[in-house]
Amino acid sequence: MPIRIPDNLPARKTLEAEGVYVMDSSRAARQDIRPLEFGLLNLMPNKERTETQFTRLIGATPLQINLSLVRITEHQSKHTSEEYLNSFYQTWEEVKERKFDGFIITGAPIANIPFEEVRYWPEMLEIMEWTRTNVHHTMFICWGAQAALHHFHGTRRYRMDKKAFGVFRHRIVKPGSPWLRGLSDNPMIPVSRYNDIDRTSLSGDLDVLVDNDELGLCMLERSDGRAVYFLNHLEYDNRSLADEYERDIAAGLDTPPPANLFPEDDTSREPENRWRSHAHLLFQNWINEIYQTTPYRLDEIGQ
Repeated sequence: MPIRIPDNLPARKTLEAEGVYVMDSSRAARQDIRPLEFGLLNLMPNKERTETQFTRLIGATPLQINLSLVRITEHQSKHTSEEYLNSFYQTWEEVKERKFDGFIITGAPIANIPFEEVRYWPEMLEIMEWTRTNVHHTMFICWGAQAALHHFHGTRRYRMDKKAFGVFRHRIVKPGSPWLRGLSDNPMIPVSRYNDIDRTSLSGDLDVLVDNDELGLCMLERSDGRAVYFLNHLEYDNRSLADEYERDIAAGLDTPPPANLFPEDDTSREPENRWRSHAHLLFQNWINEIYQTTPYRLDEIGQ
């Protein structure tokens, strides 16, 4: 929750420079409380695992959040039953008239396919444009981030020489960002991707927040403050990378073990989670910032 101090207290400027949310007296006087409306567009094949990862982070808040699970309208899942989807998910067609305080668009295992050749790309274009008018703040993850950067900002992605795979230290570029309050200077973040964004294609309406000079960009923000793009996977649970590695080995692929995951690089031991606290901090910052800035009336979102 924010701290409320006198508007002219000298400490105010210092706190604001450090990214600490300070509520001004006028906003505090008119603030009301209502449940926040969040949506999760789950593009991953293992719906249950992915929704668990994100709800674990979204649910760790004293605020009341109503979470809607959303899926692509026409896409048929090969790994999740229709019964499960019909029980717990709504299609985008069913929710597109609604407004959301926060919305997450996940990654998808289609990194090697050009965006325009993805079967549901036309609907993705509609959804991304819809976030401009119907969502207060959107978090795009992994492939979802690559797609949004391509669509909104014209960035170019390229395939790296080898897959970035493991848990790596990253550099906080904008420590004063409200999304990064409390994160250490060099947080450990899970990475699993073949593609990176060409830095020369970054437009002027993007700010880099978290970076790795060797592995590439991690987190960027749109200058209008309405979206962030997170190219890696703070939401991953303990075994996400380990299970991916074991699937590759079982399929006969020569995939090296994920870096900095297993104790002493011993793949027979259980992975060590070195990013959980950073994940919770990022999502709590995100939720708190949405709570402080979203309109009280849902129908005013996007106006």
